[in-house]
Amino acid sequence: MAFVRKIRQSQKLRNVRYDVRGPILVEAQRLEAEGHKILKLNIGNPAPFGFEAPEAIVADMVHNLPDAQGYSDSRGIYSARTAVAQYYQSRGLKDTAVDDVFVGNGVSEMISMVLQAFLDDGNEILVPAPDYPLWTGAVSLSGGTPVHYRCDEENGWMPDLEDIESKITENTHGLVIINPNNPTGAVYSKDMVAKLVDIARRHDLVVFADEIYEKILFEDAEHHHAAAAAGNDVLCLTFSGLSKAYRVCGYRAGWVMISGPKELAEDFLEGLTTLSNMRMCANVPAQHAIQTALGGYQSINELIVPGGRFYEQAMLADKLLNEIPGVSSVRPRGALYCFPRLDPEVYPIEDDEAFVIELLRAKKILVTHGTGFNWFAPDHFRLVTLPDVEVLEEAIGRIADFLATRR
Repeated sequence: MAFVRKIRQSQKLRNVRYDVRGPILVEAQRLEAEGHKILKLNIGNPAPFGFEAPEAIVADMVHNLPDAQGYSDSRGIYSARTAVAQYYQSRGLKDTAVDDVFVGNGVSEMISMVLQAFLDDGNEILVPAPDYPLWTGAVSLSGGTPVHYRCDEENGWMPDLEDIESKITENTHGLVIINPNNPTGAVYSKDMVAKLVDIARRHDLVVFADEIYEKILFEDAEHHHAAAAAGNDVLCLTFSGLSKAYRVCGYRAGWVMISGPKELAEDFLEGLTTLSNMRMCANVPAQHAIQTALGGYQSINELIVPGGRFYEQAMLADKLLNEIPGVSSVRPRGALYCFPRLDPEVYPIEDDEAFVIELLRAKKILVTHGTGFNWFAPDHFRLVTLPDVEVLEEAIGRIADFLATRR
C-alpha cells in the first residue's frame, strides 16, 4: 500500500489568525444550514443592511466596462491615481503626486503587499491593541513580529504613548496607526497624531496609517492625516479606499499613498513596484469608480449627522449596551463599531471565543470576541452598528437577555 503524506499548511501561517471570519463564522454557517436565521454583526459590510452605493459611482463603472477589459498599469489607472493625489493635495498634503499612489484590490491587499515589500524575518512592527487583525496577521505572514501596544480604554481608547516607547527595540521598524480606529471607534486628536508620528521620527520608524474610516466621523470629531504630521522627514504610507465611505466593499477599490523622504526609500519602493507588477493590476472596472467617488457629491455626509443612519445607529448601540448591567462601552467617535467591555467580576469569562459561540447558538447573533482583535483579556466583544435602529434594538435586547443568564 502506498504511503499517503498529509498535506499541511505552510509554517508561515502558524501565527496568522483572522477571527472575524474564523471558527465563529463556521459555526454560524452550520446553524444557517440547519435553517436558522443568523444576524451577522461581525463584519463591517454595509450592503446587507440596505446601504447602497451612490448611483453615480455604479453608473460610471458600468459606462467604463468596455474600456476595462485589459490589464492596466500595475500601479493603477491614471485617472484614479490622479484623483487620489488631488484628494490629498486638497487635504493640505501639497506635495502629493500621481507617482506616490498605488491602487489595489482594497486596503487589505495593499497592507499585505506593503509589508511583504518592507519586512525581513524578525523585524518588529508596533501594532495597536485592539487592532484590525489583518495587520497582525499580515506582519506575521511577511516574516515580521507584531508587537502590540496598548490603547487605553479609560482614556477614550487613545494609544498609550509610554507603552509604545517601552516596546521599541533596535529591531523595531514601523508603527501602525489605525485612525479612526477599528474596533474601538476612537478618533485621534491632532495632538495625539503628532505625538505618535514624533515617536516614529525619534526612533527612525516608518508610519503605516490605516485611514479607511476617515470620512465616518460623529459629532465634533475631526480626522487628521498622519502624513500631515509626518511632513518631509518621516516616511508615511497612508491607506484608504472606497469600501466604507462609499458603501462598495465588494468593488475592492483601495490605495496606498507614500509621503515623506521617498529618496531614502527608493529600494523599498522598487520592491513594492515589483510586487505590484507580479499581481498584474488591481480590478480595473472598480478603478474607474475612484475619480467619480472622490470628485463627486459626498453622500456619506448625510449618514453621519443626527438623523443619518450611521450616526443614529452608533449612538443607539452605545446607549443600549451601556444600559446592560456589567457592560460598559466607550462612545464611538467614528467608524462602524462598538467595542463593549464585560466586567470580569460580573461575567467571569475565561474563553471569549467560546462565549460568543454560546451567544450565537442561544440567540442567533454573530459578534466577534475581543481577543480576535488582539486585545489582552477575554472581556470585550465587537458589535457592528450597521443594522437599522429596530434591528439593533432587537439584537442588543437578545444580547442583554443572554448576559442575564451569565451574571
